[in-house]
Amino acid sequence: MASTTLTPWYQRKTKDWQYYRSVPFNRLWALYAGAFCLFAVTGFFGDMLSLGHMPYVAVILNAICSGLVAITYSIVATRLNPYFFIILTILQIPLWIGFSFFISFLISHYHLQPVPTPSGIRFAAASMLVLVIVSYLLFVRFLRVEGRETFRLRNELQLAHGIQKTLVPPIHMRTSEFELYGRSDPSDQVGGDLVDAVLLDDGSTVAYLADIAGHGLQAGILMGMLKTAARTALLDAGSMESPAVLPSLMERLNRVLPSVKEPQMYATFAGFLLNPDGSVFYALAAHPPILHYRMQTNDRRVTPISAEQFPLGLLPVTGFSSEDTTMASGDLLIAVTDGILEACNQSEEEFGLDRLENTIVNHSIDSLPALADAILNAARAFGKQVDDQTLLLIRRQ
Repeated sequence: MASTTLTPWYQRKTKDWQYYRSVPFNRLWALYAGAFCLFAVTGFFGDMLSLGHMPYVAVILNAICSGLVAITYSIVATRLNPYFFIILTILQIPLWIGFSFFISFLISHYHLQPVPTPSGIRFAAASMLVLVIVSYLLFVRFLRVEGRETFRLRNELQLAHGIQKTLVPPIHMRTSEFELYGRSDPSDQVGGDLVDAVLLDDGSTVAYLADIAGHGLQAGILMGMLKTAARTALLDAGSMESPAVLPSLMERLNRVLPSVKEPQMYATFAGFLLNPDGSVFYALAAHPPILHYRMQTNDRRVTPISAEQFPLGLLPVTGFSSEDTTMASGDLLIAVTDGILEACNQSEEEFGLDRLENTIVNHSIDSLPALADAILNAARAFGKQVDDQTLLLIRRQ
């Protein structure tokens, strides 16, 4: 589920830090060692600026200290909070002052003699060349390891996207009283949006839209489990009274999900029961409001429909409920996930319900696939897609 409380820059940096914090040391040691060798060159470069007169011990210690500072910066960049950069930069002042006194003490205490200029310059130049070559080899190794990992993750992502497309195909159904259209367009990441419709034995139809909190393979796998559990729970739903169908489905999912998910994961839910007699029942669980577009009214207004219930799979609660509503010929019910509503422009404004309502009003007589295209195109024209964008449209015929 997308978050829009942070600036895009900070979001990107936060994701980078979270990624590197999760990378094991056996993949990062080459990066740290390469940074050490590259910045150790500055110790020998300083000796060349003094015409190679510094004692060999002092030059080597200067190079080691420079390399260790570089490693510290690398660790801060990959493991710690970036604000430590400020602290580290300030601490360099007493560090190098203390290092200068330490070198002066070594030279005076052990009577270290200056090195002849030709020998000192040759030593510094050769050391710099060796360090540059070694740092190059270490960086190449780091890039090769990360390249293999990226290739593996890309293959897994392509496989996951294939599975997601198989599990969440577009749906387009017609019953005696209703037309349904559902569609889920995934983002670059693997998400957990789900839209599905099931025809029951008594001729009624259950259509629902769910959104798994989070991204990645875990969300995609949990989405597949939710679809399987939902279809299994609906096998006997045709024999139930209409007001009990959706609450029974939600309670079943709320019992099943906790045993197959991480503790922090959950699902939002918007479900509809469409009966052959034209009656409609709906239920929401922590999901954005449903929009009801009334064709027959003079102002053709859009009415948001909300219902406050706990998300599925988060807490062991019971007592889920559904409500009924009436739909006249031409009326629309629209349910969308937050990937549409929370699409943000450069000013960090969200697409929101108002813009969605305007799009619905302007395209209310279009076919359902055309209306879906209009909604998705409007959201993407407003802001970049960063989350799965899924919608479910229902029209009374």
